[in-house]
Formats: sequence, C-alpha cells, structure tokens
Amino acid sequence: MSSLYFATQGQGPLVVLSHALGCDLTMWDSVAALLQSRYKVLRYDHRGHGRSPALGDAYTVDDLADDAAEVIRTQGDELAHFVGLSMGGMTAQALGARHPSLVRSLVVANSASHYDETARALWRTRIATVQAQGMEAIADGALQRWFTPEFRTDATGGQARVAALRAVLVDTAPTPYAAACAAVAGIELDAGNAAITCPTLVIAGQRDEATPLALSQAIANGIPGARLQHLDAAHLSAVEQPEAFVQLLTAFWSSLPARG
Repeated sequence: MSSLYFATQGQGPLVVLSHALGCDLTMWDSVAALLQSRYKVLRYDHRGHGRSPALGDAYTVDDLADDAAEVIRTQGDELAHFVGLSMGGMTAQALGARHPSLVRSLVVANSASHYDETARALWRTRIATVQAQGMEAIADGALQRWFTPEFRTDATGGQARVAALRAVLVDTAPTPYAAACAAVAGIELDAGNAAITCPTLVIAGQRDEATPLALSQAIANGIPGARLQHLDAAHLSAVEQPEAFVQLLTAFWSSLPARG
C-alpha cells in the first residue's frame, strides 16, 4: 500500500503520470482526459505535494523513485508506461535504473540528469528565499519559466490553467517544497541512466528555459536507445501542449514491440 495520494481513470495498459516540482496531479488533467479512453491512467502527488504527506524533511530523487515504485505496485503485476515531467522526469530516470522490473517504458519530459555548480547555487538561492519569505515570493518567477508568454495571456484557456497551477504552487508548504528543491539540485543520474534497459522517449521544450534542450539531449545520449522529440513549448509542455504531448506518447507506445 502506498503512502502517497493517487487517482486512476480509464481502462487499458497502465500509464503512470509523475508531476513537476511545485505542482500536483492536476497538472496532468488534460493529458489524462485524452488518454483515458485507451489507457488506465494513474496520477499521484509526490511527497509533500498536493494531498500526499511530506514523509520527512530530507530525501533524494532515489527516494522519489522508490515512492513511485510503491504506487505502481498497488496495481498488482501490471508494468507501467511511466511518464514524468521535470522532477517527475528525474523520478522516471531513477525508477528505470532502480526498479526495471516495474516499467514497460519511460518518458522523460523537460528534465535533467545532473546540474552544474552554477545551477545548484540557483537552487540554494530559491530554497533560502522560500524559507525566508514563503511561496508567494517565488511564484511569479516560476510561472515565467513554466509557460510561454502567449499561453500565460491566452484568454481561451491558458490564463485559467496558469492561475490554477499558481494556486497549487502557493499552497505547497515551504518546508516540503525546499526539501524537494534540495533533492532536485542534488541529482546525479547519469550512471544509472547508462543501465536503463526499457524503451525511453525524451521530450524537450524548444522554449524551455528551466531545463533547456541541451539537458534533454544529454539524457537521450545517456540512455541506451533513447529517442528525443521536441515540442514548441516552455517547461510545462504537457500543460501548454497536451494534444501534441499525447500524440508523442501514443506514437511512442504504438511503436514498441509486442510483449512476448
């Protein structure tokens, strides 16, 4: 039994969706709705996010991968098509290395496998800001990284999605958020990536300033046989371009060899 909150919808092969730092499972609303007619879609809240408990003040992305493994095991013997974005994509990488028997395939979107010292210093600054001033202090900067300007100002739907996810971010407790930032800042996933054996798709946002294209290219280069695709989106590509994101997923899954 998992200690994390999760929800399922639809029927078919199991798809698990793992959200970004400072979000919750509602980040995947549009993607889940598009997938549910053909797949059993499981979304969950990372520890300290949404409706999941914090589970301690210090942890690593390996711990997030173990959390994900617990969630997958709640579904019996089903193998998962695991889809992670940003922190969820880091979780996907660690999951593929640590729990290969649980995954049918991996999708790593808008993510990174390691950070240099300059980037880690920026993470430390963000942690200090949140601890001193609270979540509101970093919210608007996060939205600028998450979405393109035209999506943030789109009155036909973008503005509402941005406002909803801003509320989720601000409602995240500062201490669990800081712990998640520290886990993300400390990633060293390249050695594990070299051992991943399941089919892997890497998705990059062409306008992603949080995890630029070069970071996705490095992940794709580091995982044997991984494929790299691009979307015209910023960091939360699955929110900004859900239809195009799902097209990449389903084309990838359709291309996989039948399980013998």
